[in-house]
Formats: sequence, C-alpha cells, structure tokens
Amino acid sequence: MSNTIFDPEYQELDLPKKITVGLDRISAAFKVLLWEKAKKLELSPIQIQILIFATYHAKEYCTVSYIATEFNITKATVSDTIRVLHEKKLLVKDYNIITDKRSYYIKLTTKGKQLVKETELYSLPIEEQLTGINAGDLEFLYKHISHLVYQLNQNGILSVQRICFSCQYYSKMKGKSYCNMLKKPLKDTDIRLDCPEYSKSTT
Repeated sequence: MSNTIFDPEYQELDLPKKITVGLDRISAAFKVLLWEKAKKLELSPIQIQILIFATYHAKEYCTVSYIATEFNITKATVSDTIRVLHEKKLLVKDYNIITDKRSYYIKLTTKGKQLVKETELYSLPIEEQLTGINAGDLEFLYKHISHLVYQLNQNGILSVQRICFSCQYYSKMKGKSYCNMLKKPLKDTDIRLDCPEYSKSTT
C-alpha cells in the first residue's frame, strides 16, 4: 500500500484524506463543466475565465501582471490569451494606465459581455446541489472552506486571495470577526472570499 491519498486503501485511514479526495473530485467537476462550455464556443477555459474575471473586477485588477498572478499562469500565456480574445473582438486594450506605456487594462466589448452571459453559469449544476443542504450545514461548510482558502493562501499555495481574513480592515473584537470599514461585526457567513473593497493587510 502506498502513502498517497489516491490509493483507495490509504484513503480509509482518516477523514481529512477522504475530504481531500472529495475536493479533488469537485475540482474535476468544475473543469469538466468549463471545458464543455468552452468547446461549444470554440474558446479555451482560460479565455472564458479571463473574460468573466474582467467583467466583475475593478480596472486595476485587469492587467496582464495581475491576471497572471490571479490564475497562477505566466505573463506570456496571459498576453497570448488576450491577443486571441482581442482578435475575436471580445475585448479591447486600454493603454491609459499609470506611467508604463507598454501596460494596459483589458475591457470587454459588447460582444464579449454577451459571451460572458452565455458562459458564466457553467458552475450552476454544482451550486444547485448545494441548495439541497440545510442552512446549518451550509454555514458550517462555508466557515471551514473560507478558513481553508485563507490557510492555502498563507502557505503560498493560492497566490491571490481577496478574503476578509487578510484584509487591513479585518480585526477581532471580543474574539469575533469585525470589519473596520463597514464598522460592524461579521458572522461566519459574512466573510467574503472575493471582496470588492479588499485592501491587503501590511501586518
């Protein structure tokens, strides 16, 4: 018997190993759903992901450098992907950016925005399965997923996270999570994994 979680016998030794395998299966399901949508539209998964990302995130995040870090891919891959999307008239390059004239933001065209509407619900089958879980179990699940995401970021496995726990506005008040920007305590379900007002903590 090997010491890898992919050995069915080894999985049985403890629950964290089984959960790790479960998360791997869920990750595979996301990839399958995204690939199915991408093939129908003759796009690659990363092309769809970049279009969706640019739709819902602030301009300062929509640069080659930031997108490369966000998706953990090279700048060359991002640049090549953007070139193809530009040729397909799904986005445009905005060179009105700080002081570096070689850099640019990406903005979706009307055609690009329409494509996002056609693709952004690719993960809906997974979301629908979660609606069958009772509220208490969902809150428990979300609490631990948010902490797992934060720990993976702290360990350098996830390179970019705009999660409350690493935000400069986040603090603990009487042992409870608190947002100093909103001036209110945060329940476990209030923790955001991708907050528009996120500002990285310097501590």
